[in-house]
Order: sequence, then C-alpha cells, then structure tokens
Amino acid sequence: MGEVDGSRRLPIVIGMFEAQAIAIEIEKIIPNRPMTHDLFRSFADSFKFEIDKIVISDMKEGVFYAKIHCKSGSTNVEIDSRPSDAIAIAVRFSSHILCAEKVMSEAAIEFTEEDKKLESRKETTPETQKVPSKKEGSLKDFSLDKLNQLLEKAITNEDYERAARIRDEINKRN
Repeated sequence: MGEVDGSRRLPIVIGMFEAQAIAIEIEKIIPNRPMTHDLFRSFADSFKFEIDKIVISDMKEGVFYAKIHCKSGSTNVEIDSRPSDAIAIAVRFSSHILCAEKVMSEAAIEFTEEDKKLESRKETTPETQKVPSKKEGSLKDFSLDKLNQLLEKAITNEDYERAARIRDEINKRN
C-alpha cells in the first residue's frame, strides 16, 4: 500500500485466500457461492450499517493490526481485524484505507523517484512478463461458446486467475 500524496509504501503481506478475495472483487468476478467477505457485505446491508473506513492502526513485533470503522445512523463501532481481511472488506464497500502515522513511521519503506522509475521499467520488460502456459496462450483459438464453458469451469473450480484471463479474452471479442 502506498501514500496518496507521498513516496512511502507499507509492505503488508496478504495471505493467498485474502489476496484471491481482493482480486475477485477488483476483477468483478462473481463466484458461484459468496465468499466470506461477501457474506460480511450481505450482513452489513441486511442490518443497515456501512463501513466508514479501514485503519491500519498498530504494529507489534512485525504484525500489523487493523480496525474496521462501521456506522449505522448515529452509532459508530470499531471492529478489530487482520489487515488482509479489512482490505478485502474495504474493496467491497469502496471504503478508504488509512494508516496511523505511527505505523507508517515505523514500518514504511521510502521510495525515491529513481525507485519508481525502476519499478515501472521492471513491469514492462520482457523478462518480468508472465509467460502464458500452452492452454492460456491458446485461449484465442477457442470459440466464444467454448470460452464461456471454460469460464464456468474455472469459476466452479475457484481458479479465479484463469477465470479473469478467460473473461478478458471474451471481452476482447465483444
């Protein structure tokens, strides 16, 4: 995570499940069954409360802590959370993700302009681009009907990365 108007980045490690949950929401993939964070969203909608913001509130012994700030009418509640879950929830609610200055001062990494340039170059060099497998590389060879079948299968198997690639191929054709 990075500062909006700054050069510091907060290196939060996110588990595979939570990273997948974040990616699914960002990519607007709809799984067959709701994921845990979607359940939280449904629960919040049912009981008419909103997520005001997410705050990465503390760091102890290298472990980050977060608070989910909820509100319903005039009632405000803070819920303790792992940052990865809080971020997955923030994405679903389009909430702000903030970080306590104490945490940023202690754990942030400063990026210089040169670091940013190197990072953007790495993202575009052939060595760092993902080489597609034979199956992925041949998506363009499949019919639209077959792509839709593959998409359903990928979602059923909860292979959301593949589902996103298939969806992108379908969207290219529409």
